Amino acid sequence: MTLQNRVRPTGEIVAEAWRGDWTGNRGILHDAEQGLGRARWKHPHWVTCRLSFKGRKREVMRPGPYYTELFFFDEPCALAAGHRPCGECRREDYLRFRAAWDSVHGPVDGFAAIDRVLHAHRVDSRTRQQIRHQANPADLPDGTMILEDGQAALVLEGALRVWTPGGYLPPRPLPRDAVTVCTPAPIVAVLHAGYRPVPRLNPVRG
Repeated sequence: MTLQNRVRPTGEIVAEAWRGDWTGNRGILHDAEQGLGRARWKHPHWVTCRLSFKGRKREVMRPGPYYTELFFFDEPCALAAGHRPCGECRREDYLRFRAAWDSVHGPVDGFAAIDRVLHAHRVDSRTRQQIRHQANPADLPDGTMILEDGQAALVLEGALRVWTPGGYLPPRPLPRDAVTVCTPAPIVAVLHAGYRPVPRLNPVRG
């Protein structure tokens, strides 16, 4: 059975069979039958983690008071969904993210302060939809995810690469007009400050 634990860059948690390069969590979202309820954000600490760390083993979506393991295609997709690097298993990435954050948002006292800011830019609690904003595509840094004709797409090296569950499509020119940005605005600022997530640019599988 394919579990509902893959996170698209547009924010939906779906039951799809594609492999993720990263895991992570945002609290306990599943029930005893491994199904998800309506609430998709139990607390503000949304992290992206390594698939393996110090030999730890977990039963995915284990019944009981255990967090829901989520999976992300790559880090640009995870950032677009509002997840930052974990401060434990991804310590070096977290410190790079934190340094970029401090340079644009001002120094903060720990990850909780970052998460409070991010949480206000992730999901609209009234509509339960991803919060998005408009921007000039030429002003967006590498690693930003936008919507192009209703599909998530990655800004990279002055071009756009549409995302699919099987991989990114070949590069195409950036749009000329303003675009809808999926990546939360505070994270876009962190990307402007030099934090660079690594996309998985594997060929699309037919």
